[in-house]
Order: sequence, then structure tokens, then C-alpha cells
Amino acid sequence: MTDNHTTPLLSLRHLSISLPKGADRALAVEDVSYDVYRGEILCVVGESGSGKSMAANAVMGLLPKGVRASGGEALFDGQDLLKLSEKQHRTLRGLRIGMIFQEPMTALNPLMRVGDQIAEVFEAHGRLNGRERQKKALALLTEVGIPQPDKAIRAYPFQLSGGQRQRVMIAMALALEPELLIADEPTTALDVTTQAQILELIRDLQRRRGMAVMFITHDFGVVAEVANRVCVMRHGQIVELGKAQEVLKHPRHDYTRALIEAIPSNVIPEARGAETDTALLEVVGLNKVFRSKGGLFKAAREVHALQDVSFSLVKGETIGIVGESGSGKSTLGRCVVRLERPDSGTLKLSGTDFMNLQGEALRRERHRVQMIFQDPYASLNPRHRVGYAIAQGPMASGISKAQAFAKAKELLALVGLGGTDDRYPHEFSGGQRQRIGIARALAMEPELIVADEAVSALDVSIQAQILELLEELKQKLSLSLLFITHDLRVAAQICDRIIVMQHGRIVEQGSAREVFLAPQEAYTRELLDAIPGRDQELANA
Repeated sequence: MTDNHTTPLLSLRHLSISLPKGADRALAVEDVSYDVYRGEILCVVGESGSGKSMAANAVMGLLPKGVRASGGEALFDGQDLLKLSEKQHRTLRGLRIGMIFQEPMTALNPLMRVGDQIAEVFEAHGRLNGRERQKKALALLTEVGIPQPDKAIRAYPFQLSGGQRQRVMIAMALALEPELLIADEPTTALDVTTQAQILELIRDLQRRRGMAVMFITHDFGVVAEVANRVCVMRHGQIVELGKAQEVLKHPRHDYTRALIEAIPSNVIPEARGAETDTALLEVVGLNKVFRSKGGLFKAAREVHALQDVSFSLVKGETIGIVGESGSGKSTLGRCVVRLERPDSGTLKLSGTDFMNLQGEALRRERHRVQMIFQDPYASLNPRHRVGYAIAQGPMASGISKAQAFAKAKELLALVGLGGTDDRYPHEFSGGQRQRIGIARALAMEPELIVADEAVSALDVSIQAQILELLEELKQKLSLSLLFITHDLRVAAQICDRIIVMQHGRIVEQGSAREVFLAPQEAYTRELLDAIPGRDQELANA
């Protein structure tokens, strides 16, 4: 803890980082000063664009091209990191300062086995021989809790789950026993149960090794779980700095209060009730099996993604489909919008056999069900202006170009992005791109929208805005919603009913209040218990 260490391991002193000409602002980080002490976890909190990750990249010597530290110091054990050469930075990286990145799939080499990638850390610093490196890699995989580490050491990144890949990144970051660990949003895209495991792992390793940890996040729920102290950043500046409990219980700055208030509450809204008892969607006995033939190094596999799934959704209702990765929830959503075909069962839309429609009949009905994807940037063509991206669907359905583009402008205004139809996807923030994804789904005038993890990768304040927008649009346009998420707390804020899935099966369903406040199944209770900061919030309730 800080009280036992009066000399900081890392000190940022009046750090400023300049952005290239033409950027939205001149400085990514402006006059920032904070310390990180041995044996503590400092959480640096803020939304996208706050400068929290840019400061960490300056410490690691990993600033993007065209971005430079233009003032101040970054003192590590008394040495100014901003004055080091690239060769000197390479010596420090991994050896004394380790880093865990947000997306391990982009940070890991897809063509190398994970054991070889961990061993490479030792090789880069001239440590151990080949056999010793592999032995140490196995020990590290065991320490970070990888199941069957003797098999995982020979696996490629794509053969591991998201949580397992993140554990590999932690093993690599800790390989040389660094004094400082920088964790940059390491749990943002993970299931709540996997996130809880990773947070506990980092906290446990930090205690056992006595490391200093700079934990970068946008989620105050995470802060409540792990932080000793908190630094809150906005637009490149520090707005609040203090002990975690003081900041959580008595935030001084309006922005800090807004971030805390944006966390989905344990208070569940009263059930709104559906507009009618008429079923819009009827799913009966849906089954889907994915099979792989295997190969020279890979055994044949059979995954039962959906097993006898049945439920109905009435007009005007929002149903949440909740579960971890591999629970079948996204497969279910893709079957509903006809991106996957089930092996058996029935799927009816207002009494029409939607599952077996083909050709022209399917094209006529398909507009009735539309999807909002988790990553709108990946689902938007970067070469097309957003107005065209929204107009494309209506034009394919026979609407004239003029009408389709006029409609695109109206929809962008409806989601709060009026006058932006001639801009490209890269010119928008993540939250704005998700609004474009919503506008594109609405362009087809659907009756049912399937939102597949539509807010899971967003800042908590942006997440709150998108949830509010979806609820407003649902009421205004008489929409029904199938809301897929791994976070029960998010589902409870927007959904009338919740369906909990595990291993392709429905294990529990009921009203949002029933499932969230009085869960019947152990698995549902596990999902709730894994929500970061839940114990803290319940204690304060």
C-alpha cells in the first residue's frame, strides 16, 4: 500500500503529449502529474480520448507515429523514460516494466504457439537456454491459471478463448518479474465471470510479487474491485486524484460523479409491460451443431451451440439473452436474423415460418428483423460514407436513391448525428459508430431488432446513452428488441424479461426483476456475483 512506500516507483511530472496537426485537439495529455508506488494498484480512469492510454504508451516508449512527448518527465526509479533511446526502452520493456494490452488477439502472433511466444520474452533479453525457456513458459501458464497448461503451451492463439489469451498476455508481461505492470483495459471485452477471474489474478499476483500496477480502465466497477488509489482523466487532464474509497464514496468532480452514475444500477426499473399479447417471434425446439472435421494437428469437434431452445417474444417487448462466451446467445441471434440456419426446430415471425423462407419470399420478409453488431467499425465499410451505408439496404429493397439518402439523413438526425451523412466511419468515435449501426438497422423499418453485445465495448457513459437511445426508439417506433449481452446488470436496465443461457441451453428465464433480484439457478447467481463492484454497490445501497 502507498502508506508503506514514500518513494514512488513511477512519477509523471507535468507530462504533455502533442498530437499531429489536424487532430481534434493539440494535446492528447496536458500537464499530467501522478505517482505509482511499489505494492499498490493505481487505477487511471476515463473515457476514450481521455489520454489515459497515451500516458501509458509514453512510459513504454510506444507512442504512435506523429505523436510525441512535448513536455514534462516520466521518471521510473529516478530515470526519465522520455529521454531514452529505442534500444534503452527495449531493455526496460518486459524486464522492469511489463504491459498487458486490451486485445490479446492483435498483440499475440497468430502464427506462433503461445509457449514459443512466452519463451521469446526470455530469448529477447538473453535469459535461459531453449529447454529452460519452455520449462519457465509452462510454469507461467500454470501460475496464471490456464487449464491444461501442458496442452495450452502448444496451442495457437486462435485455439484459446478470450480469457485464456488474456492470461497468456499476463504470463508474458510477468515473465521477467517486472517491478511495474501496466494493464491497459485488460478486461473490457471479456465476460463478467472471466473478467472477475482476471481481476482476481492480477490482484493476487500483485500482492505475491509486490509489484506496482497501473490499471487503465473506463469502469468504476473495476475500480471498486482492485484500486488502492484512483486518477480520473478527461480530455487529457486530471480532474480528480485520491484514495479509491474516498473517490468512490465522495467524488468531488462532476465528471467523476457522471462516470460513477453511468454504471448500470442495482435498482431495476419497474416492468413496463408489452403493448399486446400477440407473439411477434416464436422459437420452438431450436438446435444447432457446429462440426469441424479436424486435421493433422487438430481433432474433429462437435459443438452443440443450441439445444432445444424455446421462447416467445410479444410485440413491444424487450427480451435479454444473457450468458458467457460459448453459451449460444449470439448463435441464437444469428439464427433469428437468418445469418445461421438451425439444424432443427421452428422459428416463426407473426405466425410466418421465417426459418424456411427462401428466395424472393425471404427477401420480402427479411427487412422485418435487423441486427446491431458488437463492433460497428468492423461491420461498416471504411470506404463508404455513412449516408451510403445506411441507404444501401433500402436501395437494395427497391427504394429510389433520392428517397434512401433522404431517409438516411433523417435517421442520422434521429440518433443524434444530424448533418454527418457525408463523413466516413473512421471520423466517428466508437459510440457514434454504434449510433450509425442503429440508424442502419432502422433504415429497413424492422419490427424486431437483435442487438448483439451492442454496448459491451463502449465506455460506461456512452453505454448509458446508447441504452437510453434504444429505449427511446423502441417507444417511438413501436419496436421489439432481442438484447444479447454477457452482463445481467445491463440487461436488467432495458429488458422486460431475461433468458439466461449456458452451453446452448436455457437455464433460467423470467421478468428482469425476478432474475436479477431473486435468481433461481446457481449459474445465474455466478453471473451476478462476477459483476465488478457489485458487492461495493450493494453495501452502499
